[in-house]
Amino acid sequence: MSVHSLKTGNSNVKKERAIMKTERFRGVFPYLVTPLDNKQNVNSAIVFKLCDDLIAAGVHGLAALGSTGEFAYLTASQKIAMVESVVAAAKRRVPVLAGVSATTIADAVRQAKACEKAGVDGLVVAIDAYFPINHRGVVDYFTSVAKAVELPIVIYTNPNYQKATLSIEVLNELSDLENIVALKDASSNTGRLLSLLNRIEGRLDIFSASSHIPAAVMMMGGKGWMAGPACVAPKQSIELYDACISGRWSEAVALQRRLWSLNEAFEKYNLAACMKAALEFKGYEVGTAIAPQQQLNEIELEDLKSVVEHCE
Repeated sequence: MSVHSLKTGNSNVKKERAIMKTERFRGVFPYLVTPLDNKQNVNSAIVFKLCDDLIAAGVHGLAALGSTGEFAYLTASQKIAMVESVVAAAKRRVPVLAGVSATTIADAVRQAKACEKAGVDGLVVAIDAYFPINHRGVVDYFTSVAKAVELPIVIYTNPNYQKATLSIEVLNELSDLENIVALKDASSNTGRLLSLLNRIEGRLDIFSASSHIPAAVMMMGGKGWMAGPACVAPKQSIELYDACISGRWSEAVALQRRLWSLNEAFEKYNLAACMKAALEFKGYEVGTAIAPQQQLNEIELEDLKSVVEHCE
C-alpha cells in the first residue's frame, strides 16, 4: 500500500469518527448559565441539579460557555471548572459541547485542548476579533483549532458581536475539514442560511441560535437549535423539535409562537441577567450576572416572570 493510500485511509477513518460522534448532535442543546458562589467559584451542586433536570426533561445535549454562560466574563480557571462540572453531571447520558472563543489562535488552541482533556464530546468555536480579520485569517483560526483536537467542531457565527466575517465562502472552505461538522448561526438572516445550505450540500449541519426562528430553520433542513431559552423551557422546546422532525408544521408553528416571547425577552434585556433571573424563578440558585452587566429591576423582573409563566 502506498504512503498516499495510508494517509487517505487514516483521513477517512478520522472523518468517519467525526461523523459518528456528531450523529448525536441533533435536537435541543440548552446553553447553560454559569452559576458562581459568593467566592466566585463555579457552584457544581447547582450545575448538577440543572443538568439532571434538563436531561430528565429530554434534552439531546448540553452546551457550556456560550453567551448565556457568560464566557466573555469568566476567567480561564472558571471556564474549565464549568466544563468539568457539566461533563461530570452529564455522566455520558447526552453529549456535552464546550464553547471556545479567543482573539488569538494560540489561546483558542489552548482552550480547545483543555476542553478536550476535560472530556467534552465536541466544541462550539467562535472567533473574537478586536481588529477586523480577513478571509485567510479567519480560515487559519478555525483550521488551527480543528487540527489541534480530534473532536467534532461546530462553528459559531454571530455578526452582531463579531468583527470577523464568516462569509459563505469562508464556511464553504472550512466545511472541507474533516472534523468541522456543523454551524450554529446567530445572524438572524434566514436567507443567508438557505444560500449556505444550497452551497455546502450537506457538508455542514445547521443549528439555529435564539436569534433565528427555530421552526423555520428546521423546515429548511436544520438539525436543531442551541440556545439559552431551552434552558428555561426544555420540555416545550423538545415538543417543538419533535413536531418539526415529524412534519407537524401547524403544531410546530403554534408552539413556536408561544415560545418566541422568551426570545423577545432575552433580546430586550441583558441575556445572562435574564436567563439567571428566569432560572431563579424556577428554584435554581444560579446567582446574578457578573458585573458590570446590569441586573433586571423590579418592573423588568415582573415582565420576565409573566413571560416565563406564559411559556409553561
